[in-house]
Amino acid sequence: MTAEQRVALVTGSSSGIGAAVARRLAAAGYRVAVNSARSVEAGEQLAAGLPGAHYLQADVSDEAQATRLVEETVARFGRLDLLVNSAGTTRFIPHDDFAAASPDVWRLLYDVNVIGVWQTVTAAVPHLRRTGGAVVNISSQAGVRPGGSSIPYAVTKAAVNHLTKLLAKTLGPEVRVNAVAPGLIDTPWFDGVEGADAAKEHVASVVPLRRVGRPEDIAEAVHDLANASYITGEVLLVDGGGHLLG
Repeated sequence: MTAEQRVALVTGSSSGIGAAVARRLAAAGYRVAVNSARSVEAGEQLAAGLPGAHYLQADVSDEAQATRLVEETVARFGRLDLLVNSAGTTRFIPHDDFAAASPDVWRLLYDVNVIGVWQTVTAAVPHLRRTGGAVVNISSQAGVRPGGSSIPYAVTKAAVNHLTKLLAKTLGPEVRVNAVAPGLIDTPWFDGVEGADAAKEHVASVVPLRRVGRPEDIAEAVHDLANASYITGEVLLVDGGGHLLG
């Protein structure tokens, strides 16, 4: 099959990293299913501007909706070659504020960031096996090093990293599974967050590449992993070299 015939489903792709991934894949010739749980207008606008793209609303934390999302993608395009699990959420909580990291916060973040990934992968596997396809999960540097917007968020991303390796071992050789783990990326997630500007300035001053990441940096890494035919089970840090710091 040519690249122009391939189909990618990108969850959580109405803005930020997911939107950049959708644009990059469309530029590479993929037909893209754009998705969001709530930002319908933004998702529809993005899809309308990408050749061959289509928008589908679904909340991947809900099993029935996650399954429907995959099935509607295949019904629309006839196949599935790539699943990018970009849907995610967080809460900005200081790591020493144990009371704010309530069980409800843990459940919310796990439902979207971990169980949502599991549910879309489970629904997508039969279709990906038919095409020799791939999965790329969007993780985080916080799942590798002790940091991040909150402890619950960091733990969910560590779970995604391990899930990626388990899936890669289980689904090979038919389906490859990898993850991209971004460092600090300048996205709408940080709009209005106290201290966000200072955090960006700090990162830009200390990482070896001396800048904060852009969504397009992650999109390029996703595209490359999706097409790397002899890589599976990899968690690729894309953080400007931040993981090299002590």
